[in-house]
Amino acid sequence: MASDTTIADVRARQILDSRGRPTVEADVYLASGAWGRASVPSGASTGAHEAVELRDGDPDHYAGLGVRRAVGNVQQVLAKAVRGLDAANQRALDGRLLEADGTPNKSRLGANALLAVSLAACRAAAAGRDLPLYRHIADLAGVPRATLPLPMVNIISGGLHAGQQIDLQDFLVVPLRARSFSEALADAAAVHRTVGELVKKAGEPQLVADEGGWGPRLASNEAALEWLVAALEIAGLRPGVDAAIAVDVAATHFFDPQRQGYELHSEGRALSSHEMADLLATWVERYPIVSLEDGLAEDDWQGWRELTARLGGRVQLLGDDLFTTNPQRLQRGLREGTANAILVKANQIGTLSETLAVVSQAQTAGYRTVISARSGETEDSFLADLAVGCAGGQIKVGSVTRSSRLAKWNQLLRLEEELGSAAYLGAAALGR
Repeated sequence: MASDTTIADVRARQILDSRGRPTVEADVYLASGAWGRASVPSGASTGAHEAVELRDGDPDHYAGLGVRRAVGNVQQVLAKAVRGLDAANQRALDGRLLEADGTPNKSRLGANALLAVSLAACRAAAAGRDLPLYRHIADLAGVPRATLPLPMVNIISGGLHAGQQIDLQDFLVVPLRARSFSEALADAAAVHRTVGELVKKAGEPQLVADEGGWGPRLASNEAALEWLVAALEIAGLRPGVDAAIAVDVAATHFFDPQRQGYELHSEGRALSSHEMADLLATWVERYPIVSLEDGLAEDDWQGWRELTARLGGRVQLLGDDLFTTNPQRLQRGLREGTANAILVKANQIGTLSETLAVVSQAQTAGYRTVISARSGETEDSFLADLAVGCAGGQIKVGSVTRSSRLAKWNQLLRLEEELGSAAYLGAAALGR
């Protein structure tokens, strides 16, 4: 007899993400009648070592960005592979997905196909067990106490998220004084609103980037830091005390492999790894920066070791392209003393079980974890429950505009109502 969480059927379709690009959505139906749905995000600044996102390449269909092949792989291959399995046994289910693909980087069926089924099955199992999604994820992760994460909120964008008017990708606010998640989100929203007023005052159009942050033309990369400090003060927040700054440098995307250097095109200058580390160290001295993400390129391991030796005891050094939620790359980082935190993106690795394993690997080694969205998101709020259920510590969703971002923030507000403000980690997630 089928259990309440036995998978009876799997369906999939092509939908659009927040950038108007196709992505995969899957539904998993259980024998009990319970079901779950999940859609897969997509990045703009993707690392070379991420699992493969399968696209059609047909120029006549969404300019080659269609995902009909991935959808077909869900319906014709993965549905057969998981039908009859227990959705509550996430590890076995994900193991079957990996077996069906059979490649180390999910290139045969597509990481987007695998992840859609993996996440939808998780949501279906939670429904079948009559549990909140975060609680089911906590059970899978072996987490005894779910926690509400410290938010990083995108305020000013550049790089591949905003037409490269400046080279660095994102400048974010990190609320420090708040005693609850809802207070932290309100502080971040005040800063976002204030920067919008500064943009208008400067005579710039109030345009927003992929993740909802403002995208004004700026004289330099450092000008974004100056704007952000000014906005904190205008909003009544003491820089470095009530709120701080996180920077997503995304250095891989302005690294020139031939010259082995960093090309700051908006400023007309080129820097070596050592000089790039010098620049970041100078900013840490001048501004209330608590987190630097991808300060150097994904394969500049020697530069990363230098950066970690110089700044690892002072700020959070967050690896995104560096680690790509990959256990082997994270293990190398741990072995070589590189960075001290990892950005966690499920679509970089391809299944929920692998994602949870990387979170555990990092936290066991003393590295902080930041659960992260992508630039191309959907209205799916799974990420919020993931951050709470795995006790991820910090979350990076984007800004406080656009429904694809607000779906996650609003779900966290609902979870705070259920868990209470005592579950909020706040600045403690940064070791403060």
